[in-house]
Amino acid sequence: MSNWLSASSRPLLISGPCSAESREQLISTADALAKTGLVTAFRAGIWKPRTRLNSFEGHGEKALSWIKEVKEKTGMPVAAEVARPKHVELCLKYDVDIIWIGARSVVNPFSIQELAEALTNTNIPVLIKNPVNPDLQLWIGALERINKAGIDKLAAIHRGFNTWNKTKYKNTPLWEIPIELKRLFPKLPVICDPSHICGNRTMIKEVAQYALDLDMDGLMIESHINPGKALSDKNQQITPIKLKKIIEKLQIRKTTSSEKEITDTLAELRRKIDMVDYKILEALTERMNVVKNIGYLKKNNKITILQIKRWNNIIHNRKETGLKLGINKEFLNELLNLIHKEAINVQKRIMNDNNN
Repeated sequence: MSNWLSASSRPLLISGPCSAESREQLISTADALAKTGLVTAFRAGIWKPRTRLNSFEGHGEKALSWIKEVKEKTGMPVAAEVARPKHVELCLKYDVDIIWIGARSVVNPFSIQELAEALTNTNIPVLIKNPVNPDLQLWIGALERINKAGIDKLAAIHRGFNTWNKTKYKNTPLWEIPIELKRLFPKLPVICDPSHICGNRTMIKEVAQYALDLDMDGLMIESHINPGKALSDKNQQITPIKLKKIIEKLQIRKTTSSEKEITDTLAELRRKIDMVDYKILEALTERMNVVKNIGYLKKNNKITILQIKRWNNIIHNRKETGLKLGINKEFLNELLNLIHKEAINVQKRIMNDNNN
């Protein structure tokens, strides 16, 4: 999976309405976006099966003629979502430049395989959204299937995940998942979709900025000439004028510096981090060795692994100390829970080892 985006095209900006509602809506939105001079490609939902019946589900093939007209009129490349092999066939027929595969399709390897077969011997760029659920391997599997079909112009779209806990986001970002994807496939372009992460227009700039700060390759932001009258996802769409204002306020940061003094200072600070990390690992090893001794003691004396009173004391004392030291509360909670989970696993292995 190679990085097929040129340096000059970053950050990529794909924008357009959630749904292609009418020819007039598409043309007017596209004209306004073209005038901004910022949009890399125009997007529109052609097929829109909704969660509930009696919602607007798109115009299908008729709408493809509208986005083809957008392409001819504005010169912008056009993008559409596909979910069935027939969709691929029609997009190619109407000269769609980029296709993307949605989150609901990515959860089903059978659907992805059918799309992969339909894409064989084509050279169209394909963008693949993360699955609805936070499953990195499922996302990677979809990318691999499409890549195996001969598509080398691939990119991933991070649009957030459905999680059991409610947050301020429509789809929780769980940034650690796209970061891990970037680590595993450093040449794969990753694009962020703030519209679907936020579910509202008020947080789009905040999420877009954070995505760029994480060195993502671009943004997909939904825009509509009149968002208040949109037939789908109206709360997360913005006008082309608002899009221009947001993009112009974003900070595009460098991946590195050419100044020797800065690079030398960074190198020294990173060396210090490496040394601290080794100390942390040594301390964790020492702690787990003590946990093992406790495990053997509990096993020999038929004492339960989980000691709630002790755990509550640890949580209270460590949190109090950590907060005084300036450690972030949420990070502290996650760290302590991870350590406790591993301590329980270590003792569980000891309890169930019949050789000791």
